[in-house]
Amino acid sequence: MGEILKIVEAVRSGKSSARAEVEKAIAAARANEKLHAFLEVLEDEALVRADEIDARIARGEDVGRLAGVPYAVKDNYLTTVGHTTAAAQILENFESPINATAIERLNNEGAILIGKTNLDAFAHGGSTENSGYGPTHNVADFDRVAGGSSGGSAVAVAAGVVPFAMGSDTGGSIREPASFNGVVGYKPTYGAISRYGVVAMASSTDVLGPLTRTVADAEILMEILAGQDGRDATVHPDYYKTETVVPKNLKIGLIEEYVGEGVDPEIVARTREYVTKLTEMGHSVSNVTLPMAKYAIAIYYIVVPAELSSNLARYDGVRYGVRAKDAKDLEGVYSLSRDIGFVPENKRRVMIGSYVLSSGYFDAYYLQAQKARTLLIQEFDKLFAEYDFLIGPTAPETAWKIGAHAGDPIKDYLADLMTTPPSLAGLPAISIPNGESKNGLPIGIQIIGPQKSDARLLAFAKEVEK
Repeated sequence: MGEILKIVEAVRSGKSSARAEVEKAIAAARANEKLHAFLEVLEDEALVRADEIDARIARGEDVGRLAGVPYAVKDNYLTTVGHTTAAAQILENFESPINATAIERLNNEGAILIGKTNLDAFAHGGSTENSGYGPTHNVADFDRVAGGSSGGSAVAVAAGVVPFAMGSDTGGSIREPASFNGVVGYKPTYGAISRYGVVAMASSTDVLGPLTRTVADAEILMEILAGQDGRDATVHPDYYKTETVVPKNLKIGLIEEYVGEGVDPEIVARTREYVTKLTEMGHSVSNVTLPMAKYAIAIYYIVVPAELSSNLARYDGVRYGVRAKDAKDLEGVYSLSRDIGFVPENKRRVMIGSYVLSSGYFDAYYLQAQKARTLLIQEFDKLFAEYDFLIGPTAPETAWKIGAHAGDPIKDYLADLMTTPPSLAGLPAISIPNGESKNGLPIGIQIIGPQKSDARLLAFAKEVEK
């Protein structure tokens, strides 16, 4: 049983209460303030909602599958309580008039939002060092990065503040921080969960998903979050249904490129040990190759900046967000507001995206990247015609020291070496804890499935987790 069901049973039975669970979560958030997982703790609002949940339970009402469960959400989800800043100073005063669809669905099941978590500004980064409000620190080592961009959500779960937190994953932003902090991070099939009400980064790869301490909890959340939404045309027709049959005798491919040159030897060793466990469980594991994987970072950092440069055009200091006070004309409002409101990584990606979409370079860069992306997808399709799942490390290294990659963004980008390929192909993938390095830093293993195999992937990961 996951932690979510334990809380729900305790709250429904009277052994605990929604207020008690929220008070415990708030206290834990305060006790771990130095980690800077949260940008905003919503204590007053959470306690009011907890009392409402308790009153409804006392009246014998069914308050939902998440009755009294406290949770946190990455601050790029729109919420009607608190602010939605996307960790960017240009949105520091923004209050949303709506809830994201995911927030609506969680709240409708009785969950209680206790705070908004830190991230790389507009989700641009893999360390949470690019936040406009300072970095989040790793649970295992305060001097190291939390991973990103969903670093705050990963740390909130790993530190025991909440049993689950929501993140977003464009190229690894749920899975990498999950790996760095020793928790479960699940990226569903692209289009499984509505993105309505979440600040857009790259629309063709953005995916919402949970960070939890058990796979069982991720499975419960998928039951609630997956499904069509008339406000998001990219959502698949309903297909998710939790699988109760344990997958046996599976054919699994270990991606050779994920355990080759440039990968930390300790991570490779932990991965080999995981393969041994799988074979002992009766599954067959074979080495497979994914040649296009070596081009995934290059593809990603053409396609994604192109899309995000368009998505960030709306932040101009006019309609909402911070406006430069010393601007003297309209052009000044645009340029100065964006200059003070965006962190350097935002500006870098906007410039790259604008360049690859510009006249004369579109065909040479963006079009070629999309063609290469298609080849990568075709390679995955060929492998999944023969194998049930693919595995490999979640990241090529453990969490690095804060500031270690300063001035060299390419080092940050390379941390997504293993997570960008399934993102570009729209595949479901999960990072689950796979031991620690000799210096006590968490290591993650990634399991990748074909599109819409979410239920089977979670059932398999849950069984292995036992």
